[in-house]
Amino acid sequence: MALLGRYFEGEGLEIAATHGRAVAELALAVGREVALAPDECAFIQEAAMLHDIGVCRVAAPGIGALGVHPYIMHGILGREILEREGLPRHALVCERHIGVGLTARDIADQKLPLPPRDMVPRTTAEEIICFADLFFSKNPGRLTLRTPPERVREKLSGFGQDKLQIFDAWLERFGAALH
Repeated sequence: MALLGRYFEGEGLEIAATHGRAVAELALAVGREVALAPDECAFIQEAAMLHDIGVCRVAAPGIGALGVHPYIMHGILGREILEREGLPRHALVCERHIGVGLTARDIADQKLPLPPRDMVPRTTAEEIICFADLFFSKNPGRLTLRTPPERVREKLSGFGQDKLQIFDAWLERFGAALH
C-alpha cells in the first residue's frame, strides 16, 4: 500500500488499492486451491496489489488516473516503475497481465502502442493474477463486484477464439476458487 501511495493519490489511490485487494483476495484463494507454497502465495498477494501501478501514468480520469499515456500502456509503464523500485519479478506481472496476455502478433494486428514482443503470463503465479484480474473492474461503482465467468468469456470473445481457449483452460485449472 505504501508503494501505491507514492504513485497515486486521492480517488486514484482508492481505486488502485481496492481493485488490487479484490484481485489479491481471489488470486490468493486460487493459489491456496492449487496448493502453492506459502512464499509463492505471499508473492501473489504483493504482485496482485501492484499489478496496475502503471495506471498512475495513463489518461483515464474516470478512475482517477491523470497521466498522459493511452490506457493499454499501463502494463509496460508498471513494469518500468517496479523495475526502478527493485521488484523485477513483480514488474513482469504488470507487463503480462493485460487480458489473458498479449502476443507480438496481437500488438501488430491491433496496432497497439506497445513494444512488439510477447507479453503473456509465463508462470503459474502470473497466470493466477491475470485470471483473478479478469473478474474485477476498476469502475468506481463495481470495484468489489466479481464478474461472472460467463460475462468474462463474453468480453474476451471479441479478442479471438485463442483468448477464450486460454481463459477456459484457466477456468478448468483455477475455477474451483470461484465457488
